[in-house]
Amino acid sequence: MSRGGLVLLLSAILPICLLMAVMLGAVALPASGVLGALTGLGTPDTRLALIVDYIRLPRALLTALVGALLAICGAAMQGLFRNPLADPSLIGVTAGASAGASLVIVFAGTLTGLAGLSLVSLGAFAGGTVAVMLVYRLATGPAGTSVATMLLAGIAIGAIAGSLTSLLEFYADNDMLRRISLWRMGGLDGANWPRVAVVAGVALVVFAVVPAQARALNALLLGESEARHLGVAVDAVKRRLVLIVAAGVGVSVAVAGAIAFVGLVVPHIVRLLIGPDHRWLLPASALAGAILLLVADTLARIVIAPTELPVGLLTALLGAPFFISLLRRRREYDL
Repeated sequence: MSRGGLVLLLSAILPICLLMAVMLGAVALPASGVLGALTGLGTPDTRLALIVDYIRLPRALLTALVGALLAICGAAMQGLFRNPLADPSLIGVTAGASAGASLVIVFAGTLTGLAGLSLVSLGAFAGGTVAVMLVYRLATGPAGTSVATMLLAGIAIGAIAGSLTSLLEFYADNDMLRRISLWRMGGLDGANWPRVAVVAGVALVVFAVVPAQARALNALLLGESEARHLGVAVDAVKRRLVLIVAAGVGVSVAVAGAIAFVGLVVPHIVRLLIGPDHRWLLPASALAGAILLLVADTLARIVIAPTELPVGLLTALLGAPFFISLLRRRREYDL
């Protein structure tokens, strides 16, 4: 499939997945009623309109935004590290967010937050931000920012944050332990319009800045020295990408918990399909990430309804088999 064809196909699938996410749940809603509530045409059922406007629609939009953010940030990190197995957690943001959320759950879990975000979400965002700042500080010296040092610093800071989270789990009571475990599995059940507004604001910045670095990321695939000879301000690109990825992944983890797999495998799958050109890879990854998380969240709500499965479990169960099949086909093609 051509690169433009894949982007067009994903663009056509995304609205269908959004509509299905609004229609399906513990109670299935009729398509006509949902379309009436969304468009305001006809005489929609008042109760159905409330369900769509205040529960289903904000959750669907938040899910799509989080999936797109995780995937495009993963693609940017893979380009920056020149490694298709890289993901945003390598710069410590996920581990830091987990530690921040765990701190709040153990010591201040009953307090309220602000701007539509719970105190746990704010703690997660703060923890992820602190972790990224430490990683960037350790990796930056007089000669500039070293990607290799950033990777090692991310591993070290991630290990420290993981140890802090484990220590907090050791001291937590049963209720706190359950809240920490569920948060680390990921979930979008706390979706509301203020959260959508916060994530959408960050997403607008990420979607504006990251694709603008596509040519620089393409040049970095040749190596840093070659990119400098091509006129790329390598250190500025590194700093810009690290900060914007930290913001995108940080807000995603803050509102949805730690959702693994999307930032790692979605860009890798898209790269296998259309190649490494970031001018196409970045938007296609964002669309594919939104679709994958929408499908996973919809299934999480209906598989054992009315109980919800953690969406992080479904992302791995949905994406891993497809990823393995692509790798097998690629291996057979290379042979």
